[in-house]
Amino acid sequence: MVSKTKELCPRCAQGKLVTDNESGEMFCSKCGFVITEKLQEAGPEWRSFTQDEHGDRARAGAPTSLTMHDMGLATIINPVNKDASGRPLTASMKSTIERLRTWDSRSQVHEPVDRNFRQAFSELNRLKDKLAISDAVIEKAAYIYRKALDKGLVRGRSISALMASALYAACRDTETPRNLKDVEQAANIKRKDIARCYRLLVKELDLKMPVTDSIQCVARIASRIGIAEKTKRYAVKVLKKAQENEVSAGKDPMGLAAAALYLSCVKNGEDKTQRDIAEAANVTEVTIRNRYKGLKESLEL
Repeated sequence: MVSKTKELCPRCAQGKLVTDNESGEMFCSKCGFVITEKLQEAGPEWRSFTQDEHGDRARAGAPTSLTMHDMGLATIINPVNKDASGRPLTASMKSTIERLRTWDSRSQVHEPVDRNFRQAFSELNRLKDKLAISDAVIEKAAYIYRKALDKGLVRGRSISALMASALYAACRDTETPRNLKDVEQAANIKRKDIARCYRLLVKELDLKMPVTDSIQCVARIASRIGIAEKTKRYAVKVLKKAQENEVSAGKDPMGLAAAALYLSCVKNGEDKTQRDIAEAANVTEVTIRNRYKGLKESLEL
């Protein structure tokens, strides 16, 4: 395959430069002067760096990640049973390579720390799918867990509970609207255990957690029960006014968002009951009533 460029030949200054993609030569189309004999391939190499060799082909390997026990830096023996020239291996060499692969995979997790990380990060991947969380939050959770392991906080505690609490801390830090109840249901661990580990992480690692913004919870509740955009925007307006008047201080963000949505539904004539909103927000109807009264009185609506 040959491709022409707009550049002129530096020797005769008349012919255009032609590139032969197969041989890698660049030469003049008129006088035949060869400019370069080898060109660097600009496209990706035909190589996949995933474990099964069936992923997207790329020039370089996958980026390093804190969510892998070895941070993605370890190498593996190629699962394709072929030699350097592409010929299939003999039966005896095939069994030798299989044995080497087994020992290679075992040698990568011989440290107790690696085994701990493998268990913790497999749990983290499971929680990621259940809670639909972005990769940035997952990386932050893995970072917090690694710090906890360095400090020796994992000893004598459940790996699953500490990983769940690290994920909740990452959600709080990145302002991702996931509460303790969501993490509890996804991890199938008691809320009390997750909260205990979370308090330990905040204290020992000196984490500075931002206060959860109730405005971020509005869209989540509204999408669950199909509330109109106009009603949603009015609820955000109510919450902003409540923050200005310092009415929201010390209140549960999810309960406050649910109450603001209910108030907005009443105002805009949307047919949504307290029970509908309470179930979508994972709070009680009593909470909505109390926050609704507080918002109405303080904002004089």
